[in-house]
Amino acid sequence: MAATRLMRACFSHVMCRNIFTKSVCYAPIQVQMPALSPTMEEGTIIKWLIAEGDKLEVGDAMCEVETDKAVVTMEANEDGTLAKILVPEGTKNVKISVPIAILAEDGEDISTIDFKSMMNVTKAETATNTLALQETQAVQPSKTSSLLSPAVRQALLHYQIDSKNVIGTGPKGIILKGDILKYVSVNNLKPQNFLSMESKPAVTVGASSTAKPITAVELTEDKIQDSKLQDSTSVDIELSNVRKVIAKRLTESKQTIPHAYSSTDCIIDKVLAMRKQFSQDGVKLSVNDFIIKAVALTLKQVPEVNCVWTEGKSKQVDSVDVSVAVATDGGLITPIVKDTSGKGLSTISDEVRDLASRARNGKLKPEEFQGGTFTISNLGMFGIREFTAVINPPQACILAVGGTRLSSTPGLIDLDNDDVTGVAAEIHSVMTVTMSSDARVVDDELASTFLAKLKQNVENPMRLVLN
Repeated sequence: MAATRLMRACFSHVMCRNIFTKSVCYAPIQVQMPALSPTMEEGTIIKWLIAEGDKLEVGDAMCEVETDKAVVTMEANEDGTLAKILVPEGTKNVKISVPIAILAEDGEDISTIDFKSMMNVTKAETATNTLALQETQAVQPSKTSSLLSPAVRQALLHYQIDSKNVIGTGPKGIILKGDILKYVSVNNLKPQNFLSMESKPAVTVGASSTAKPITAVELTEDKIQDSKLQDSTSVDIELSNVRKVIAKRLTESKQTIPHAYSSTDCIIDKVLAMRKQFSQDGVKLSVNDFIIKAVALTLKQVPEVNCVWTEGKSKQVDSVDVSVAVATDGGLITPIVKDTSGKGLSTISDEVRDLASRARNGKLKPEEFQGGTFTISNLGMFGIREFTAVINPPQACILAVGGTRLSSTPGLIDLDNDDVTGVAAEIHSVMTVTMSSDARVVDDELASTFLAKLKQNVENPMRLVLN
């Protein structure tokens, strides 16, 4: 009997323990703002695709988030029920890792969740993390602190240079005046006049010697007041996350990458004839499709151009992934045609058409526009004859494609024949392409070689079909 009572007691204890474990294992899950791109620091909740109380499975779409690249659909990483939306749609500048919703586990009673206390804990944790970050930043020495000499500070102010962009060669990386002068010389900067600069008397022609001199600050303030009066009817336009990142990256590109430019004219008579033949056979191809394929083939022939600049050195990439610039309402985005050299014209055409459509609708996945080894920007359809484009780092090159025009070119001339009269001129369809290249990676000779090969491939499109 004693043994029986002991077994019952043990069995009862195990059962109670199991029930207790199940009753407390339920814990609402905080859904945090994820980093949907490598450079994303904050995002905007555009739209919630589900409502509170809806059940979710892993992979289900939760909301649309505008990142620094595009509008991306955020998917659920856990199964459960959406118990509470903490950040309503339309909220801007939501930092990464900030809780945006609460997910309840399957079988959990949503009505028993104390959302108020959870939100208070979340706010407290966020405030604590922010304070810790601020304290850490305050402890770390800054290049703009008292470590800079007065001469260096004046030079930074004089040329309006951010000290973070200058590499210091002094002890412990301190910036010296020579570092500033070198940075100014490399980037060909010019002095800037700002209100913070010391006021200097302005020269007044025909003024009395007893008159009070007018300072540069007073003149600048007058101009600002006049500008405010003239712009009283102007409207401030708030930049989207995509526009902010575009502005930041383009500025960084022009300031840190030594751009070199080279161009050539391509006769595309054969491309137009082949395109017409394909159209008659029911296959629709654009001139841009031929260019994309020609660039991919040329990158295989001149692999030294298929490089990226990363960690202070050039890195040659094996795969040829061509980015194609697409204009959207939010800004320019460059979806990627992966392994372009291994695809046919028809496949490239279908893929570009699909990528461009989803780019304009903000439906691209991060991996579809992040990366790439070479970019093509075509403004020919807008009537632009030729232009130069800004390199998209870490890529080393970008090709700017102009529109097609009719051009009169002379026929072949026999230089051994003194009589060159009556040489007939021929009319051709000509297209100008201009390549912007990173001079650290692609020098002028290599750029010339690449464009010469590209010209041959464009003017002989049968190579593109057979490749």
